[in-house]
Amino acid sequence: MARVIMLHSALGDSRLWKRQIAALEREHHVVAPDLPGWGDNPLPTEPFSFVDFVAGFLPGALVGNSFGGAIALRTALTHPDKVERLALVDAGLPAWDWTEEMRGYFDAEEKAVEAGDLDGATEINLEFWVKPEHRDEVRPQQRRALELQTAHEEPEVIWPEMGPLSALAVPTLVVAGADDHADFLAIAEHLAGEIPNADLVIVPGAGHLVGLDQPEELNALLLEFLE
Repeated sequence: MARVIMLHSALGDSRLWKRQIAALEREHHVVAPDLPGWGDNPLPTEPFSFVDFVAGFLPGALVGNSFGGAIALRTALTHPDKVERLALVDAGLPAWDWTEEMRGYFDAEEKAVEAGDLDGATEINLEFWVKPEHRDEVRPQQRRALELQTAHEEPEVIWPEMGPLSALAVPTLVVAGADDHADFLAIAEHLAGEIPNADLVIVPGAGHLVGLDQPEELNALLLEFLE
């Protein structure tokens, strides 16, 4: 029974994976933690590392969506001997040259959070990222995350130096929703092109949260990949 560690997007917490956990746990040992600053896991007050947090669950296969995908990627580059497989679902990428659309979104969210308008920031995130039929499910998760992340002064996040994508030898599945923003489709193409042992799958009818928009399709892709 393989161990699979699932890292959620910044839009919600581990509950975003409930449809995948139900499908995968019959054949795999699935661990879906709340990242620090989400769900039931408060934001630390001291400097901390997301990569160190995730490394505590290894060895195993890593599956990450969006911000969780960026963390999964950096963890795989830092601990290549402990990551058996890597699935990146609409993953973020550090130091990406974002389009004007994305920069406008980041700016609007930041202004709402700085003004203390967590409800407004939540709606900005939902409208930008989440298909209307899933917003009621994601809203309380996003609101909770913003509460945790603004509860006290933000600690320093320590990131290990990121090696080249070409150094990643682990089998990698890159997934993107066909309806996601252009930046994330471009990142998916870039990852699939640079990581030596990577396959790219674009899922029709899915946006940024493929696991919510097309759960059966993602479940089938992950089950096949993890075999």
